[in-house]
Amino acid sequence: MERSNTLPQDTSLAELVKVSRQQIGVRGRGNQNAASPPNPNNSNPLQQLYQLLITPIVDLLPESESDRVIFIPHKELFLVPFAALQDDDGNYLIENHTILTAPSIQSLSFTRKHWDRVKDSNGTPLIVGNPTMPTIKIGREQEQLKSLSGAETEALRIAELLNTTALIGPKATESTIVEKMANASVIHLATHGLVDGIYYRGAIALAPEEPDHDGFLTSREILSRYTESEKSLLKAKLVVLSACDTGRGEIKGEGVVGLSRSLIAAGVPSLVVSLWQVPDDDTAKLMREFYNNIYTHKFDKAKAMREAMLSMLNDPDGNPDPKAWAAFTVIGEAR
Repeated sequence: MERSNTLPQDTSLAELVKVSRQQIGVRGRGNQNAASPPNPNNSNPLQQLYQLLITPIVDLLPESESDRVIFIPHKELFLVPFAALQDDDGNYLIENHTILTAPSIQSLSFTRKHWDRVKDSNGTPLIVGNPTMPTIKIGREQEQLKSLSGAETEALRIAELLNTTALIGPKATESTIVEKMANASVIHLATHGLVDGIYYRGAIALAPEEPDHDGFLTSREILSRYTESEKSLLKAKLVVLSACDTGRGEIKGEGVVGLSRSLIAAGVPSLVVSLWQVPDDDTAKLMREFYNNIYTHKFDKAKAMREAMLSMLNDPDGNPDPKAWAAFTVIGEAR
């Protein structure tokens, strides 16, 4: 069934998405001083987005909370935290539905084929946290990206859970990661993901190596390395990009989509990406719950993420604030 909705003339979706993210009070890894901007109209942009995007189709949504809802957002809508959209009663969408996203309808057919190819993959998980950071160009200046101690802790905990060794600091070089990605069954990258820098749009920050590797694994490099042939495709069942950074720019949907598309083209059926810079402690808890739900409880990835988010909302030691859990989205196959 097809249904369209015309937005009010004075409504700018791009502006509303921007305001909703600001109002959540997103903050960066290593920056513990989050401050939400003033909200003079006392409006709730998460409820406004719900009314614009969900209310027109609410009668079509599944009644069972375990049935999956797949969003295929366009442009800036890719940055909408769908899980945190609120109805008039203040209920979050994730409380009633299991949510996935995809860059395009076509990508869903790719991820399904990829799953059939890699579902029995048993390579060593690749867990990366807080590489020795590369240097980024800021105008004419060079500046080293900030170290992420929380990402290091996160990687060490996940590696322990998956019975492997995390690559930390100088060991997480670009060449080492590129080599190990080829056969890994799971890839978890807890580092800066520059998705809208002038020089590094769509790139994952890794430890640099002179003179050939600058420490930025770009969308273009992923495509050229892993899509040459069927044999060169990645074997990972899941890739998690658990940090975002802006390179001192504004995060835009196309950067996130660019990385997502390149990894799907490289053979990955399921991705988890963050849509803004993520607080350390909350990320560590959410990710621990997510992996525990997959490996201990045998949940599929969409249910594993939903239950992890609900644990943040409802557990006494969780954090109900959307900025603590709503940044993450599962892309592609739920299985």
